[in-house]
Amino acid sequence: MFDTIIRNGTIVDGTGAARRNADVGIKDGKIVAIGTLDGEAANIVDASGKIVTPGFIDVHTHYDAQAHWDTTLSPSPLHGITTVIGGNCGFTIAPLAPEHGDYLMRMLARVEGMPLASLQQGVPWNWASFGEWLGRLDGTLAINTGFMVGHSAIRRLVMGERAVGHESTPEELEAMKALLRTSIEEGGFGFSSSWATTHNDPTGQPVPSRHCSNEELIELARVCADYDGTSLEFIPAVGRFSDEKVDLITRMSAAANRPLNWNLIAASTSPAQIDVRDSNLRASDYAAERGGRIIALTVPCPVTTRLSFENGFVLDALNGWRAPMALPADEKLAMLADPDKRRELNELAQGPSPLRGVAKWHVLRVGEIFSEENQQYQGRTIGEIAEDEGRESFDVLCDIVVNDQLQTGLYSPVRGDDDETWQIRADLWADERTMVGGTDAGAHLDLLTTFNATTSMLKSAVIDRDLVSWEQAVNYITDAPAKMYGIQHRGQLTEGYHADVNVIDPTRLSLTDIEARYDLPGDAWRLYGGANGYDHVFCNGDEIVRDDQFTANRPGRMLRSGTDTKGTGLA
Repeated sequence: MFDTIIRNGTIVDGTGAARRNADVGIKDGKIVAIGTLDGEAANIVDASGKIVTPGFIDVHTHYDAQAHWDTTLSPSPLHGITTVIGGNCGFTIAPLAPEHGDYLMRMLARVEGMPLASLQQGVPWNWASFGEWLGRLDGTLAINTGFMVGHSAIRRLVMGERAVGHESTPEELEAMKALLRTSIEEGGFGFSSSWATTHNDPTGQPVPSRHCSNEELIELARVCADYDGTSLEFIPAVGRFSDEKVDLITRMSAAANRPLNWNLIAASTSPAQIDVRDSNLRASDYAAERGGRIIALTVPCPVTTRLSFENGFVLDALNGWRAPMALPADEKLAMLADPDKRRELNELAQGPSPLRGVAKWHVLRVGEIFSEENQQYQGRTIGEIAEDEGRESFDVLCDIVVNDQLQTGLYSPVRGDDDETWQIRADLWADERTMVGGTDAGAHLDLLTTFNATTSMLKSAVIDRDLVSWEQAVNYITDAPAKMYGIQHRGQLTEGYHADVNVIDPTRLSLTDIEARYDLPGDAWRLYGGANGYDHVFCNGDEIVRDDQFTANRPGRMLRSGTDTKGTGLA
């Protein structure tokens, strides 16, 4: 007697092996049989004409906070995701001391685009250890979760206000190593950190992890060498990696005897971006020759970016804009309304920066508007408006933003949804130096919509363009990430594995429209989008999505290193 039998489906098992027609039998949360099954079951799913896959794994998310107010971790499961890894970029909310909660939530609001009101009202902030925090979430979520241990959180807890502006003393470094050890022993997946220039705290200063020495990073990475099933995640830079940073991430990986993944390689037809991409990928070759393993994450879909002067994220990476974008709202408004300060700000933005292309103001399209004065501009580009009114683009932009009290949604052009760029993506996925990932789901809630990346990949690259097979694509988002993180008995449709399973209708598979959804604590909103074609999504044998909608089941497990992960050593 089975709990569920999925009958007559086309099995794409995650390993890359050829598809086959078979039934899948599930009992007690496990896959117990695959083949022609004659037994009975409480639940029979007719998968005729459907693709049956393992649940997808998203290795770069920021669901740490959202998990406290949204037990579905939406919208990821609507896109076939059954396992996520959070705690990336050094930004975790544990371990914690009471006096540091306010700083951490304001830092998250700044760097990860989570509304401050939601963090204040939706997260209790009343735990101490990493293990206590994991325990709060265990058994409450729809999907499986694992979390890295974040450098900035550890640094703040050990060093207090010295975490910003100072390197650690030998004593502080030893205390951080001890705290990391304890957090990993309590289930942390490994160590994460960031030196990204876009990562600034609520005062406009670089986040705590950006103030550390090379030696601190290497020594903290070395802690992972003592713990089975751990890994490293680190962003060494935005843009081209210097030789020094390539050497640093190599030394971190070698010291830990663990793979290090970084975010993000983008698919582009731009010669300049191709040059940066190829240069950064060579870091993997350099590391391989020196006892390390470096993996670049690549998000498998076009990226639509929504900019906002209200939070200033991404804009603060422009030359000279870090401090201005950290100003209080009233001061920021006064600056943008002042002709002289506008001119100075615009001149700064044209200076050297890895993200200087963001300052092409004329291509930005006005999205959400919040004032009567701006009604006439919605849906138009800044360049079109400037040409019609005979004014400079930046002046037009500033006036619109000031009218809306900084809240205007400004959309960059969608790039990379053409055949040539999709072919580049397919080539990148096949490169052993990369891994599909980097959605940032749970973060940048008013900026990015890459939470739908798995559906976008399958629809555009597999179904519409036939650039990769179902077998290849599913492997990239199931078994491959499971192996990189050493996640045990997930990522494949194999007897004895946990029953994380998708039943997908390829004739219906598509994205739903992106919308602004006001469903966050504090009456805040987020960009949101689901999918069509996920007839059933099972996690640990329980159905969490049926006909593209959530069920009430919450069978997700809190995954802990050394218990739910094994291996990942390089030797």
